[in-house]
Amino acid sequence: MDLLYLIVGMVIITFTLTDFIWTTLWVDGGAGPLTRTLTTAYWTLHKQASRNHSTLMSLAGPMILVFTLATWIFLLWAGWTFIFASSGMIVDTKDGGPLSWLEYAYFAGYLIFTLGNGEFAPDDGIWQIVTIFATGTGMLFITFGVTYLLQVLSAVSEKRSLASSISGIAKDPASFVNASWNGKNFDNLNLLLDTFANELSHSVSQYNAYPVLHYYRSSTHDRSLPINIVVLDESLTFLKYGIPNKIQPNTLLMQELSSTITSYLDTLHSSSIDASAARPPHQVLATLDKAIPTVEPESYATAIESLEWRRRKLLGLLEMTGEQWPGTTQKTK
Repeated sequence: MDLLYLIVGMVIITFTLTDFIWTTLWVDGGAGPLTRTLTTAYWTLHKQASRNHSTLMSLAGPMILVFTLATWIFLLWAGWTFIFASSGMIVDTKDGGPLSWLEYAYFAGYLIFTLGNGEFAPDDGIWQIVTIFATGTGMLFITFGVTYLLQVLSAVSEKRSLASSISGIAKDPASFVNASWNGKNFDNLNLLLDTFANELSHSVSQYNAYPVLHYYRSSTHDRSLPINIVVLDESLTFLKYGIPNKIQPNTLLMQELSSTITSYLDTLHSSSIDASAARPPHQVLATLDKAIPTVEPESYATAIESLEWRRRKLLGLLEMTGEQWPGTTQKTK
C-alpha cells in the first residue's frame, strides 16, 4: 500500500465533502471555504472578460453554479482515484494485470456515478467496504447536488419576481414616491410595504443559504433585485426624512422594511461585497412632485449624511454587479 496516495486521497475527499455539505446543507453557513474562494475568483475574471456587457454578465451566475458542481465532481473523483491507487487491491477481471492510473480513474468514476464496477472489482476484504463508501459519496453528491441546483434556480426566479414587483411601480426613487402620492398622504403604500417586507425577508433567508444568488445578475433593469433594492431603500429615505410625519405611511411598516433591507445588506459580506469608496449621488427633494409637502432641505440633507455608510454599501452592491445607480445617467465620481 502506498501511504502517501492514501493520505492525499483522504484529505481531498474530506475537504470536498466538508465544503459540499457546508454549502448545500448548512443553511446559516453560506458557502464553504473552497466554494467561496473559487466563486469570488471566477466572478472577478468573468466581470473583467465580459467588460460589463449585460448579456455576458447575466451568464455569470449559471457559469459559477456549473463551475462549482464540476469542481466538487472533479475533486471527489480525484480523491477516490488516489485512494484506490494506493491499495493495489483492485483486480482486473479480464486479464488480471496491474491497473494504470487511467484505469483507477475509470474504476473510481464508475463508482461515484453509481454505474457499477465495470470490468474491475475490489479484492476480498476491507476494499469491498471502501468501494461501498465510494458509491455512497457519489449517491450523496447526486441527491443533494440536484436538490441544491433546483433550490438555487427557484430562489433566482423568486428574487426576479420581487424585483419586477418593485420596478412595476417606478424605475427610480423619486418616481416611486411620486407614484405613491394620492393627493393627501401616502397611505396607499401601507399594504405594499408589508408585502415587500415579507417577500424580501424570504429572499434574505435564501441569500444566506445560497450566496451564489448575488452573482445571478439580470440583463434588464426591471428584473434586477440589487437596483430595485436601491430604489426601495432610497424611496424609504425620501418618505422617512423628506416628508412631514403626518402624511407618511405607517411608521412600523417603514421600519420593518428598512430592517429587512439591512438584513439583505448583511448578506453581502458572505460574498465579499464591500461598501463603495465613492459617495452615492445625493438625493434632492426638488426631484419630488411639487404638490408633495416636504421638510426643510437642511434637515433632510443632514439625514442623508447620516445614512452615507448604508448608501455606500448599496453602491458597492451595484458596482459589484456592474450596474448604475437608479435615477442617474452618469457614473459616480
